[in-house]
Amino acid sequence: MNFSTISVIGLGYIGLPTAAAFASRQKRVVGVDINQHAVETINRGEIHIVEPDLASVVKTAVEQGYLSATTAPVEADAYLIAVPTPFKDLHEPDMVFVESAAKSIAPTLKKGSLVILESTSPVGSTEQMAGLAGGNAPRSELPQQVGEAADVNIAYCPERVLPGQVMVELIKNDRVIGGMSPVCSARASELYKIFLEGECVVTNSRTAEMCKLTENSFRDVNIAFANELSLICADQGINVWELIRLANRHPRVNILQPGRALAATALRSTRGLSWRKTRSRRGLSGPRVKSTTTNQNG
Repeated sequence: MNFSTISVIGLGYIGLPTAAAFASRQKRVVGVDINQHAVETINRGEIHIVEPDLASVVKTAVEQGYLSATTAPVEADAYLIAVPTPFKDLHEPDMVFVESAAKSIAPTLKKGSLVILESTSPVGSTEQMAGLAGGNAPRSELPQQVGEAADVNIAYCPERVLPGQVMVELIKNDRVIGGMSPVCSARASELYKIFLEGECVVTNSRTAEMCKLTENSFRDVNIAFANELSLICADQGINVWELIRLANRHPRVNILQPGRALAATALRSTRGLSWRKTRSRRGLSGPRVKSTTTNQNG
């Protein structure tokens, strides 16, 4: 299918660069955000966030008519949901923005539509999102109903970018494509290949969700280890930088540099909310790993 119109729901640190990447390939992109200031800023060809190389891409895309922003969903061939998933009390994931986005686009879905969730989310979120969209979509059959014969295709495709390097890594990094069916994965891969130079690595939606949580957790643990090492070295009068330099000479050791905050995008907490559904299904008494799971910026 020729994706003539692409809609990105959520124009934050992930959504806006993604919208700009598609628009830079001469695709008509409509960004949707509830923040009126962000919408007006983008429509002036300016940006409301700080990210190297983004401003020039947005400016050119708006001037050429490929990128625009609005506060209300519009009909499109593909929808990408990149909204925040912050924590609520007791470190429960707050999925209200994902739920709202799914419900808002449902009336605009048509035969052949593709819906992708990018937000960092607990396992099973894509299936829940599909249920919300299906419950409000007019005359559309979804993967959870008819599998490969679905009118609307749905996938989970998490971002893997570093703030400050988003415009490079968005294009260069490999992408995990987790469709609710093989057809969904194929459609999602086709979409990302519009700008992606990395590889589309295909799996199912639940594995893709768990992959994102695993990546965040691995990073979190390694940062925490480096910071703990720094505290121990300070107590023992040891130069932690020299220690790490020496230890990293080992061919299978790669300790990170201490002092990096855990508050980076998608690295907000070490509470184990991503494991709760797995735990309840398996009858486990507690999480074996405490995982970082949520994305504050979409």
